[in-house]
Amino acid sequence: MPGTPRPTDAHAFAAGVDAGAMMETLRGFAHWRKLTGTPEELESLRYLQGKLDSYGYRTELLHHEAYVSLPGPARVEVDGAPLTAITHSMSQSSPAGGLRGPLVDLGEGTEADFTGRDLAGAILLLDGIASPAAAHRASRAGAAGTLHVSPHEHIHEMCISPVWGSPSVETAAALPRTVAVTVSRADGAALRARLARGETPEVVLHAVVDTGWRPIPLLVAELDAPDPEAPFILFSGHHDTWYEGVMDNGAANATMLEVARLAAPHHAAWRRGLRFCFWSGHSQGRYAGSAWYADTHWAELEARCAVHVNVDSTGGIGATVLDEAPSDGALAGFAAAVLQDELHLPHQGKRNGRNGDQSFWGIGVPSLFSTLSHQPPAPVRMRNPLGWWWHTPQDLLDKIDPDFLARDTRVYAHAVWRLLTDRVLPLDHAVTAEALLRELERCETEALPLGDLRAQVAALRDRLTGARLDDVAALRVSRALVPLDYTNGDRFAHDPALPQPAWPALEPLRALARAEEGSEAARLLTVSARRARNRVAHAVGQAIAVL
Repeated sequence: MPGTPRPTDAHAFAAGVDAGAMMETLRGFAHWRKLTGTPEELESLRYLQGKLDSYGYRTELLHHEAYVSLPGPARVEVDGAPLTAITHSMSQSSPAGGLRGPLVDLGEGTEADFTGRDLAGAILLLDGIASPAAAHRASRAGAAGTLHVSPHEHIHEMCISPVWGSPSVETAAALPRTVAVTVSRADGAALRARLARGETPEVVLHAVVDTGWRPIPLLVAELDAPDPEAPFILFSGHHDTWYEGVMDNGAANATMLEVARLAAPHHAAWRRGLRFCFWSGHSQGRYAGSAWYADTHWAELEARCAVHVNVDSTGGIGATVLDEAPSDGALAGFAAAVLQDELHLPHQGKRNGRNGDQSFWGIGVPSLFSTLSHQPPAPVRMRNPLGWWWHTPQDLLDKIDPDFLARDTRVYAHAVWRLLTDRVLPLDHAVTAEALLRELERCETEALPLGDLRAQVAALRDRLTGARLDDVAALRVSRALVPLDYTNGDRFAHDPALPQPAWPALEPLRALARAEEGSEAARLLTVSARRARNRVAHAVGQAIAVL
């Protein structure tokens, strides 16, 4: 737009956020149920593409094959009486006539709950929302089915596969092998009470799930900096939804559109490019779209992607908690500064979890945010940080607070503007090196001394403290450290969608520190730990070489 004044700073840029325009976008989204790979999803993406074209972005609507699972009808019969139930993405379909088996109450279904139990062929009664971890344990135990008990009367759609992205030769065996359904808290409590009285109700699970390979779309929009070879910022969010999904993830898509609208007139001032990706395959494909993009654009992302900004579920009613917005360690200080500068709020932050479309850690791309605003603490049975309506048919326009949507979008606009225009990328790699050093101190053993490696990491931390790296150097240090911090160390694969500790690449060292000295297990672990030590030393050496 000729004549548009250039913002004087990130706060001035973010002040342009228009809540009315975003709510109008959401009213459009509310017409579509955007299940992965469906005509409605594609129609909605074309609506987005038209908006981005009008702002001046280069857009491309890609299509690729992905392994997708769309849940169909489901019910549970108890002694012939039906219960309201849903099945889940990546569940097995039940056999003709339904799945029968002995019902076993396994409580929360933790690792300890499974230990020492013969569960082959059983249907497991499990507390809580269906999850990849529960599916993984049940499949490993040879269970036939899982009957999940919602923490309240609302039943949440879920994808239960622990396989990140579409399965490969190496990961296909980890796909769920059970029939999975969920019932309400009241129905689950009644079943549990009968088991406690020694009764043996006949439980039959019925589930229809359409799972297989199909083409799915992916919308990309981009504008270059004045130097087209400069690094770029990746701003992404998923587009596919459960039901209408107005908050999750229509509101986040509206946030992305608004940042795109505000940023385009000022691209001559950018130092870095800006690329938007609207993923399909998040909800019904376990991040199949972002994983495919990481795999097929690996070299370009490795060479030029500076930071991944991820957005999910902005503007929810009642979402007053913003001090826990996650980020990677090198961006934690930046996240805190953005929250303080834009909203005058403190930010304690937290580590990014193994979820969302975080498919770029193996490449070495640091990530900022994911979900930003959450619900305040609530009783355990009602607790859901994104609201009770999350992944239910009630995720509609009335769950959006326009003022909160504008507030959240201003935070994203502020952060993206700084990432585009700051002379130096706001990455504090010294924080990451210090965290690595602390982890290594906990792993020290006589069997495998780490003194030399700890000295090497301390030297890296000292070199990074206060350093103002140019973009190329900042990217190379990220490529060395991020894969250690957020993956098992393979830069070309995707770890399972299961909980991970910080610095998962150090797990062999931790395991050795826990092992009984001189045992056979310790001897085996020493071999694995030595290789982990070499991996860390190599990565740290690469970072030092950059400096």
